[in-house]
Amino acid sequence: MSAIFASDMRTRPMSRGSGGSGYWRDLDWILLIAAMTVTVFGSMLVWSASRADMASDSDPQSYLKRHLINVVIGVALGFVASRIDYRWLRAYTPIIYGLSVFLLILPFVPGIGATIAGARAWIDLPGGMTLQPSEFAKVAVILMMAVILGEKRDAESEPRDRDVLIAVGLAVFPILIILVQNDTGTVLILGSVALSIIAVSGARTRWVIGLIGGAVIGILLAIQLGLLKEYQVQRLTSFMNPSADVSSAAYNSNQARIAIGGGGMFGHGLFQGPQTQGKFVPVNESDFIFTVAGEELGFVGAAILILLLGIVLWRAVVIAYRADDMYGRLVATGIVAWLAFQMFENIGMSLGIMPITGIPLPMVSAGGTSMMATWIAIGLLQNVRLHAVRAGV
Repeated sequence: MSAIFASDMRTRPMSRGSGGSGYWRDLDWILLIAAMTVTVFGSMLVWSASRADMASDSDPQSYLKRHLINVVIGVALGFVASRIDYRWLRAYTPIIYGLSVFLLILPFVPGIGATIAGARAWIDLPGGMTLQPSEFAKVAVILMMAVILGEKRDAESEPRDRDVLIAVGLAVFPILIILVQNDTGTVLILGSVALSIIAVSGARTRWVIGLIGGAVIGILLAIQLGLLKEYQVQRLTSFMNPSADVSSAAYNSNQARIAIGGGGMFGHGLFQGPQTQGKFVPVNESDFIFTVAGEELGFVGAAILILLLGIVLWRAVVIAYRADDMYGRLVATGIVAWLAFQMFENIGMSLGIMPITGIPLPMVSAGGTSMMATWIAIGLLQNVRLHAVRAGV
């Protein structure tokens, strides 16, 4: 481990200036514009979804204003993440990881933790605000695994089995904590992130196959041993037969599909969706935000949103491919896996083709911690790109 952190502090030659003008010139502007457009798009959807019952009686825009504050904080954190010195980021990753694990434990402390929708995964803050540490855990796990697996020794073409085992352990530890919090959606996201990073790191194929097999066995054992609560099992399985139980687990999925199907080609218009404004789709400002796009903006609006999200993923993949070192490639790969899985899962559960897990749509849904963590991820992608450009890649 000491060799890793010593190498983190090495000075790399820069082919371009690292000043302010060089920073703005070398940014991936396609990624930045696409991400900002998605965020603005999402803010309109949150505004529409929240007007009926989330806003105060005296101010119909109160929830929107709160959401916009979270957006500003998120974008600011993304800017900071893009500007952090690459060597500093690598060297201090263990501290970031340790702080993340500490925050994950706080929801279990009486008087500090809060339970929302069956998951004890939030921290109460002054002013009625809450913080979900598992969102920041996604960033910490990606950075920590990238540090461990991104440092090849001598002429090695693949990470050592010992390093892979350490990386798996560092991912599994927060996953187990989050599983105890009953946040199965984040567990699935972190599982896909860990698997993707290990696969791209060049680890032996047996590791990838073993992890997939272990995940399947773990899920089956969790169900059989009763480690997952009944409502969690219902959410994970209701999408396979949504008409079987319209009164409980499948209700959200059915209402979501009704809203999306009712939007037609061009939708009812913003603020005009009967399912959205009638609040027939629960938590449609967050988990089911895609139903607002489908109902009020129709197929065209929903397709534009998916296209914009696709552009974000495309640029993230390009950044991963062009990264000048394995650490940057693994960081970008982890972010791609995180965003891709979460986007597909969120949209898929609204369409009834994926299980209901209660995870937000990145940069679109309401939720301050999610917005902040996602924009930190965008900033890290820009950081990896800037490092590659300045290294002449």
